Amino acid sequence: MKRTLVIIAFIFGFTVMSFSQVVDRDRSKYAVNNFAEDDKYTMLEPYETVSVEEPHGRKVKNIIFMIGDGMGLEQISAAWVCNGGKLNLDNFTNVGIQRTYSANKLVTDSAAAGTALATGHKTNNGMVAMTPDSVAVKSLAEEAMEKGKRAGAAVTCRVNDATPAVFFSHSATRKSQEDIVEQMAGSGVYFLSGGGYKFWRNREDGKDITEQVKAKGYTYVETKEDLMAVEEGPVVALMDSHELQPALDRGDILPASVEKALQLLDNKKGFFLMVEGSCIDDGGHDNKAGKTMEEIFDFDRTIGLVLEWAAKDGETLVIVTGDHATGGMTLLSGSLDDKRIRVNYSTTGHNGIALPVFAWGPHSEDFIGVYENTELSDKIRALIK
Repeated sequence: MKRTLVIIAFIFGFTVMSFSQVVDRDRSKYAVNNFAEDDKYTMLEPYETVSVEEPHGRKVKNIIFMIGDGMGLEQISAAWVCNGGKLNLDNFTNVGIQRTYSANKLVTDSAAAGTALATGHKTNNGMVAMTPDSVAVKSLAEEAMEKGKRAGAAVTCRVNDATPAVFFSHSATRKSQEDIVEQMAGSGVYFLSGGGYKFWRNREDGKDITEQVKAKGYTYVETKEDLMAVEEGPVVALMDSHELQPALDRGDILPASVEKALQLLDNKKGFFLMVEGSCIDDGGHDNKAGKTMEEIFDFDRTIGLVLEWAAKDGETLVIVTGDHATGGMTLLSGSLDDKRIRVNYSTTGHNGIALPVFAWGPHSEDFIGVYENTELSDKIRALIK
């Protein structure tokens, strides 16, 4: 009997231990030690950053607008520690501050913040490139296309989510996902990559928007490998049914997509490209320090790629900012030598703290100072010629 009990106990203990190891191995990707300690993170493999010389010319032919969704100074500071005291953002010498409140809330959502950044107009939370009284307002991407430039977006969320939507559609509510897709498909966008093919085909209204864009001359792909093989635009690349996978699972999709965007968008008249590190926000909402860090690292690596391209081009303005910060994160302790942080979260939502604006390239000095998010948009618009 005792022997039987010992065997049962051993089997039970082994099973529990095995289950716990599987859970920890799967869920500890984004945290050190174990998943319960989401307030801690240690960077095991820091990456090398680039060092680029800012061009001295004054002509702005291309504009690359990079938005870290949910990325505030607190997230940037924590990422800097984890990567051993260096980020590609360190290349930016001209820095400003933008305020983020919306027309009806002190704490904005991504739709209202995105609308302010894309159009220069404050609006109510939930509204997409419209004023509070539902009047459509022109985005920076639409302005660029009217001037004969190409325009595109590369994101890690679904392409019809709030931030990409405000650049290529207009809606009284961000929830009108299928309508936003139809507008984006007819907007003239030259390059579009991210996730969300469930909103393009097998839709509730029975339409197949992927066939519509192919009929207009777009190349439509659903894998990174197929996107890399595209030699000319326009192109729509939807590489997941909804959002893309987390950073550690999706690999280099964002930097690879941006590299392809730069190749296809480049032309004599110039281009406007919006790049979003969309899932930094998810880590903040989930209060997971590691998930937030990995998404910022992916975004910062992409910034490095963009800066190297822009340095060679000499006529490209690069702007990096967030739409709002998420999680109310505080950096409590850690170690630069050990590349380790411990943080605290005060909320699973957004907060209303002002955000840094990093500018690099011709006219980057125009972005120094303290201003509204709408003024940031106005400063960019003034350089689209």
